[in-house]
Amino acid sequence: MKYILVTGGVISGIGKGIIASSVGLILKSCGLHVTAIKIDPYINIDAGTFSPYEHGEVFVLDDGGEVDLDLGNYERFLDIRLTRDNNLTTGKIYQSVINKERRGDYLGKTVQVVPHITDAIQEWVVKQAKISVDDDGVEPQVCVIELGGTVGDIESMPFIEAFRQFQFKVKRDNFCNIHVSLVPQPSATGEQKTKPTQNSVRELRGLGLSPDLIMCRCATPLENAVKEKISMFCHVEPTQVICVADVSSIYRVPLLLEEQGVVGYICQRLDLPIEMRARKMLTKWKEMSDRSDRLLEHVSIALVGKYTKFSDSYASVIKALEHSALAINHKLEIKFIDSADLEPNTLQEEPVKYHEAWQKLCSADGVLVPGGFGVRGTEGKIQAISWARKKKKPFLGVCLGMQLAVCEFARNVLGWQDANSTEFHPESKHPVVALCPLRRGASILSAKT
Repeated sequence: MKYILVTGGVISGIGKGIIASSVGLILKSCGLHVTAIKIDPYINIDAGTFSPYEHGEVFVLDDGGEVDLDLGNYERFLDIRLTRDNNLTTGKIYQSVINKERRGDYLGKTVQVVPHITDAIQEWVVKQAKISVDDDGVEPQVCVIELGGTVGDIESMPFIEAFRQFQFKVKRDNFCNIHVSLVPQPSATGEQKTKPTQNSVRELRGLGLSPDLIMCRCATPLENAVKEKISMFCHVEPTQVICVADVSSIYRVPLLLEEQGVVGYICQRLDLPIEMRARKMLTKWKEMSDRSDRLLEHVSIALVGKYTKFSDSYASVIKALEHSALAINHKLEIKFIDSADLEPNTLQEEPVKYHEAWQKLCSADGVLVPGGFGVRGTEGKIQAISWARKKKKPFLGVCLGMQLAVCEFARNVLGWQDANSTEFHPESKHPVVALCPLRRGASILSAKT
């Protein structure tokens, strides 16, 4: 088994997930079987209880696991099926170690971060990396591991230490580190600055990990002088400094890495076989990216939700819309509308917001109301659904959106004015959306126990 660890420096949210997915994709295009693991150093057991404004969308896997949205990128890029155990958190690790301690598995020893927590991390990675993620049931050959956060965070220290030990256990030929760093370009001077990357790599080396590839996130392509400077101060060859500049679409990132020889380097570094006949996969990927850039006709979809200030809150819905638009050769424009702004009371309090929201809705070609929870904003969603029905606009309700469509129809077509979901109005005379009796009984039993 070959392991590729992707770490990040300077700031979070610079695209480690996309880069990890892209590395996996170009390796899979060589005929290799690839899996992925996302490590999140927060203490939460999983992402299920997060507000979408915290970490974006909670991605739900086939086994019901509620995980980080990066696992959605892995599944989309690599065309694989992951499980909840492919998302590793500090909470999961500590929970498993504490359960072992309570059972007496450590035979009375003092349980410590080193070696018990670090050993548990390594065991989890090794076990999960061997589980098949393809329909053919073949054991993966490469595991791409993304470590969330940035190097130097106190939360990620146990994981850094675990992988420092891990690289020696699995031997050099089976482990490499890709470090993703930011190269800022202040508008005042327009000069690309390398100091943040130098400091980040220095800190990573101080913790015992040495990057094999330094992937530099930047607004514009790296200048040769900048690349050579990073090479000199970070003790790598210039060919090991990879430019990941801003591109028209995230689907161009694998092609960007391929052009700079990332596949050749990784395969040589890890002694991996390459099947050139399998490169058709990347050719199709390039055709899709080129077609995406050439689209001329537009289609606009109003996305009416509660967390519209942060587009990652609806990442999977947006990706599905993008892929659908691409399939019919249209460029997608999403109009984000806060559902609360469509409600009548907003007209009294903030009339400008109200009219802007309705103007966006009325100018859209279609309406999508995504999932959500809580009563806030539901009446605004019902207003949008009612408008789409009356104007015969294409409409899609996902989860809560579909439930509210049922409520809207019952109120405005059947005449049941108080029709509602028992989630919001348990005493409604017309509970057109309700938990099924078996589920309700299970919930009551759970509450009693």
